[in-house]
Amino acid sequence: MKNEKIKLYILIAAMGLLLYSCATVPLEEEVVPKKPAVSKTEVEETAVEPAKESIQATQSVEAAQPVVYAPTLVGFKVQFPFYVYKDRISRENHYIPSGWMGDYGDIKLNENWKENPKDGMSCIKIEYSAKRAQGQGWAGIYWQNPANNWGTVKGGFDLRGATKLTFYARGEKGGEICEFKMGGIRGEYSDSDAATTGPVALTKGWKKYTIDLKGLDLSYISGGFCWVITANDNPDGAVIYIDEIVYEAGK
Repeated sequence: MKNEKIKLYILIAAMGLLLYSCATVPLEEEVVPKKPAVSKTEVEETAVEPAKESIQATQSVEAAQPVVYAPTLVGFKVQFPFYVYKDRISRENHYIPSGWMGDYGDIKLNENWKENPKDGMSCIKIEYSAKRAQGQGWAGIYWQNPANNWGTVKGGFDLRGATKLTFYARGEKGGEICEFKMGGIRGEYSDSDAATTGPVALTKGWKKYTIDLKGLDLSYISGGFCWVITANDNPDGAVIYIDEIVYEAGK
C-alpha cells in the first residue's frame, strides 16, 4: 500500500513537470514589417501637391466657363446725314447748345441769325466779349443731348458709320481764333471718344471745316458739337458764325 502511494506521488510530480515545460516553451511570433518613417517636409509636400488629373480637370472647367465683359454703353441709332444744326426751325436738328462753360457771361448766342447764312434761312451767331466775367479767361458751348447733360443721364447717339463731321464757319472780321470739337463729355455716361480741329483762324467768308472720325469709337456721343475760345487769342473779343453742322457717312 505504501509503495502504491509513492508511485502515485511520483506520477503526479512527473505530470506537473510536463505541464510546466509546456507552459514555458516560447511561441513563434509573427513579424510585422514597420512602415518607413515619413519626415515632416514630405508630409507637407504630399498634402500640397494635387494630382495631375485634378489639375487638368480644373483647367478644363475653367476653359469651359464663358468670359463675361462689362456691358458697352450704346446710344440711340441714327441715320445719315445726321444734323446738329441745319436751320433754326429744322426738324433735322439734334443736340442742344446748353453746355455753357468758362466765362459764360461773356457769351451771347443767336441760333436764328438770318443775315448771310451759308445755306437755308438762318445760321448761328456767337458774340464773345473777352471780359472774363467768371475769371476763367476762356469760354465755350457744348451741344448736348439731352440739354445740360454732363454725363449724368443716358442720352448719347450711336454715330457709328459716320466718317466725318463737317460744318461751315466764318468770323466777323477774319482772324478770330477758336476751336471746334465733338465728344469728350465725361461722367457716369461718358462719351465713347472725342476729336477736335485744334485752334483755327477763321476767315471773313464762309469756309468748310472737317473733323475726321475714321477709327474712332462713336457708339455713344452725348456731346455732339463744341466751340471753345480764349481771351488770350482774342483779347478784343470776337463774333463768329457757324452753319450746316452735320455728321456724314461715306468717304
